[in-house]
Amino acid sequence: MSDRDWDAEMRKIDQQIASIPSQGSQPARIQPQGGGRAPAPVRLQETSTFGVMARLGLACALGVAIVFWPYSARCGLGLAGYLGAVTTLVVAGVWSSIWTWKHRSAKAHTISLLLLTWGLVLAAADILPRVGYAKVSLNHPANWTCS
Repeated sequence: MSDRDWDAEMRKIDQQIASIPSQGSQPARIQPQGGGRAPAPVRLQETSTFGVMARLGLACALGVAIVFWPYSARCGLGLAGYLGAVTTLVVAGVWSSIWTWKHRSAKAHTISLLLLTWGLVLAAADILPRVGYAKVSLNHPANWTCS
């Protein structure tokens, strides 16, 4: 049939499969070698699952703590501080969702997307009444500054 040594080809494939890192680390990148040969795996720097969960833990702590915001957030600097904290929550949700996606952690990724959604809901609750899109209430007045 052909002059190929299929046993040698299968050994190369087995070696490539064996070089794939375990769950909780980044996948191996394949870089082609010169001369049309089969690509050889190149290991990337691995990070631990602990690092991913630590990022998610920090984002979750902020998501829970924002509910207990101790300052007035109706207008002025208090509102600016609160919206800054909510922006940090959104950034933390994006940050943790990227890491959980890279490390193929489905449950943690779902939690990080929920944190991102929570931050966007909190931001919308304060921004939309002030731009005239949502109903104004006592806690969410139409003005940005205090009078």
